[in-house]
Amino acid sequence: MQALLILALDIGTSSVRAALYDAGGNVLPETAVKHERTLEATGDGAAEIDADTAVKQVIAAVDEVVDKAKGIDGVITHAAASAFWHSLMGVDTEGRPTTKVFGWADTRSREYVVKLRTAFAEDEIHNRTGARFHPSFWPAKLMWLRKEHPAVFKRTTKWISFSDYVGMKLFDGGPAATSISMASATGIFDTRKCDWDGPLLKRLGIARTNLPRLAAPDESFVLNNRYRRRWPMIAGTRFHPAIGDGAANNIGAGCVKKTKAALMVGTSGAMRVAFKGEPPANIPPGLWCYRIDRERVIIGGALSDGGGLYQWLKDNLRLDANANVEALIAQRPPDGHGLVFLPFLAGERSTGYHEFATGGILGLKTSTDTIDIVQSALESVAYRFADIFDQLKSFAGIREITASGGALRGSPVWAQIIADVLRRELSLPDTYEASSRGAVLLVLETVGRIDDIENVNVAPKMSFSPDTEKRNAYRSARQRHQKFYDLILKSNQ
Repeated sequence: MQALLILALDIGTSSVRAALYDAGGNVLPETAVKHERTLEATGDGAAEIDADTAVKQVIAAVDEVVDKAKGIDGVITHAAASAFWHSLMGVDTEGRPTTKVFGWADTRSREYVVKLRTAFAEDEIHNRTGARFHPSFWPAKLMWLRKEHPAVFKRTTKWISFSDYVGMKLFDGGPAATSISMASATGIFDTRKCDWDGPLLKRLGIARTNLPRLAAPDESFVLNNRYRRRWPMIAGTRFHPAIGDGAANNIGAGCVKKTKAALMVGTSGAMRVAFKGEPPANIPPGLWCYRIDRERVIIGGALSDGGGLYQWLKDNLRLDANANVEALIAQRPPDGHGLVFLPFLAGERSTGYHEFATGGILGLKTSTDTIDIVQSALESVAYRFADIFDQLKSFAGIREITASGGALRGSPVWAQIIADVLRRELSLPDTYEASSRGAVLLVLETVGRIDDIENVNVAPKMSFSPDTEKRNAYRSARQRHQKFYDLILKSNQ
């Protein structure tokens, strides 16, 4: 009897990854592929990619995995996917793109955030949709498109996420269907009712028919004729709707209980708690609240600057690969530089959602060197995580923090800094890709191959215990950081 296999896709902003997994949720490493890409960024705040180009990147990844699968004994029965949250694009009556795919980092709609705050009671909307007003969400982008690109807006019959467009191109019947998970991160979805937010849609002038259909809990799709011919090996494979990459990451990291938080540092960063149940009666003001599915919610905060900030520093400070930055930082005392680094090069999301925020460095002296600047930047990201952590603790009794993401795997010094600032042990699990694995595990639960994703454990590979001797130094530095952070917030009022 042939083994059952799962095709996993992880569709991110900086890469498209794919691999095969077995029925136990274990990756087959020899099948893993990764295609790097970037969204086009411009000085006016764009972060976008051509929709059909992006679909071709997904297809290329599937091509490669299917080719590698020819030497694997097994049947690919199901396909799971995770995709980047908050993307927005339009299509016309023929399903052709009317816009580029706008990523979460696209801030061209930031002027409309102010208009939204004037027109709506933001606290009420936030507690219903789980999303603050910010350029990363759909309301501001839709207002921007309506006002500044009226011809495009008029020609658009559906507003969808990029993962929905992938489904339109690949699946039989071309359904514009989306998962509860993807819909919940748009900013126009009632996370308590698990439905599009009617009052908000009405005020925005968007009809439900202009949005994708919400997929049923156990719904799946098959490839259309074109792609069945291209990939006969997966002609009968059932494709499940993509879930948000953050939701998948929590599942893959084994963090689907209130006692376990997932902390991820990839290009950006996030800290999240996921659990079975309903959202808190009052969602903490600095956090977002989305859904994994109809039974589970996920709450947390996101940082626009994570590993991307570290790479920016390496590139622009001309740090040679042989400079041994990690070892040099490890030799220095916490906050020994006396700097305040404001890590908002890509703007700010949690916890203040300051859409006009920019980065900065305060306290430079003639004695300051490049390592001081890098150290202060890494510490500043840890302070932003601490703000998120404080709000998560208001409703969740967090006892464990599991970290993931390539940035932390490549920087044990940074992982240690975060553990010291949060005053909690941080574990890095020995998993291939937490997001891919999480999407696979949820599909395995959906089809009855595993009982409950809450009972799937992840063994740690590395652990970082907080250094109590550094507590006072980081407490003082965080207070100084907070002082200047508050000034940024006040400047936006």
